[in-house]
Amino acid sequence: MPRAFRLDDRPAGTLNLIGGRLCLDFVNSVGARRFSPSRKMTIRDEKLKDYLDLLAWGRHTGALTNADAETLALESSQHQKEAAAVFHRAIRFREAMCHIFRAKLSHKQPNGADLLALNEEIRQARGAEQLVFEKTRFDWHWSTPESALDRVLWPIARSAAALLTQDDLSRLRQCGGDDCGWIFLDTSRNRGRRWCDMRDCGNVAKVRRFRRRLSAAH
Repeated sequence: MPRAFRLDDRPAGTLNLIGGRLCLDFVNSVGARRFSPSRKMTIRDEKLKDYLDLLAWGRHTGALTNADAETLALESSQHQKEAAAVFHRAIRFREAMCHIFRAKLSHKQPNGADLLALNEEIRQARGAEQLVFEKTRFDWHWSTPESALDRVLWPIARSAAALLTQDDLSRLRQCGGDDCGWIFLDTSRNRGRRWCDMRDCGNVAKVRRFRRRLSAAH
């Protein structure tokens, strides 16, 4: 792959994948989401800054094969405006899903505009699918050209549709870390998972509790 659009070493391709579902890992493609007392959300350390970051993330998660990512990187270099449009569409899609999942966590109705954005991506993905028979079973395959710049979004849309219609959404959680906001599906037996990663936010919380106890003791 030409160095001009090399995907290696991009932070988007090294993110911790803790969501339990592809669509949740996509929502978590930021360093953290911070919420003010008025519940206004800001993003710290955006990991997706251009179309190549999107490809690096897709390859990292398995949404794209190495060959897919290389094909799309080359295609994006030849159609930069189209690639930029797909990237901006991806960010809108990600934020719409974030709002929908957080509405579910807060036991609120999702915003109509967010649902519209999600449904549009699901419609695009469904239009790219066809049912095929291989060996002994049927399966869904993408039927459109491998060079379609938005193909990285299709498995995310498929994942979101499956999560919202087939998974137990009572297991949806948001990390309890002070500077995190990542969302995940709690698949633990006792439904007691509180942190995106015990080695990260969990340990930070333990250290803070320990320091508070020390301060109280003195």
